[in-house]
Amino acid sequence: MTRVPLNVARVLALALVLVAGGAGAALAPGDHEFSLSHGGMRRSYLVHVPPQASAGKPLPAVLNFHGGGGNARAQKWYSRMDETADREGFIAVYPNGSGGVGGRLLTWNAGACCGWAALQRVDDVGFSAALLDDLARRIRVDPARIYATGLSNGSMMAYRLAAEIPHRIAAVAGVAGAMPLPWSAPALPVPVMHIHSVDDERALYDGGLGPAFPMTDTRVFHQPVESMLQKWREHNECPAQARRDEPVIGKPGARDAEHTALRYWYAPCRAGAEVVLWKLTGAGHVWPGGRQDYLTVLLGASTSVIDANSEMWHFFSRFRRENIGKQ
Repeated sequence: MTRVPLNVARVLALALVLVAGGAGAALAPGDHEFSLSHGGMRRSYLVHVPPQASAGKPLPAVLNFHGGGGNARAQKWYSRMDETADREGFIAVYPNGSGGVGGRLLTWNAGACCGWAALQRVDDVGFSAALLDDLARRIRVDPARIYATGLSNGSMMAYRLAAEIPHRIAAVAGVAGAMPLPWSAPALPVPVMHIHSVDDERALYDGGLGPAFPMTDTRVFHQPVESMLQKWREHNECPAQARRDEPVIGKPGARDAEHTALRYWYAPCRAGAEVVLWKLTGAGHVWPGGRQDYLTVLLGASTSVIDANSEMWHFFSRFRRENIGKQ
């Protein structure tokens, strides 16, 4: 039997510890903030780790992109996704966009939108991929169960990831923001859920030029929601006719009692993918089930007619990248 010198054994033991740490075994449940360099800029993101991480098994992760003019901390607070992450056992990740002042008023380069990030052609797809690599070095993430969502400009960013790096995104769920990219069929089928109110006065459901951003003359042309979903439906080879559930109606006596939500779903599709639309009435440019009565002058009426977090997790949890094709 060959003896290993003591100093060499210590070096090997340290290397094993570093590798284990790099595999993401040590990140504790709770809230964390990390930064990394990408594209010549210092970028950052927040992470909420659920209690289930203590078991040491690889966990799914949801990237939750803030809206234009927001930031990760505001999206974390407003969307209330941490509660669902703790209940269902997934890692909630809140990336920060770029531009702005003092960590606020950040945007995403989602293609034709929005603001500073789009004008500067910031590589937010590359940043998102680097973020996932960085996260995997800190905690055990199941690479087959990585999902993307976001609000408004953040929704558009989630769709850009699905279109350009579908091998890393198992499913996407946009809220109040249709994909502004010129259509180029992704290399793989991608399950898609979209949540949008027909009464959204900022990201127009039927498309067209939206109102100016506050304190600016900047306006954005929005793609029609159903036209965008038709492209995903055709790409995923889904049936042309949707199935429809019974409408969900607000609780009697509640502020959103007159709001409705109707789910349309297209399935079965290629490789087990689906396309789902939650079509709301009464709500504004909001995250359903998020903090209520938040910035109503800017965003419009809040709603709890459905809980976006629960609906999208029910959708996400049914898909793994290995089950819907590989690149």
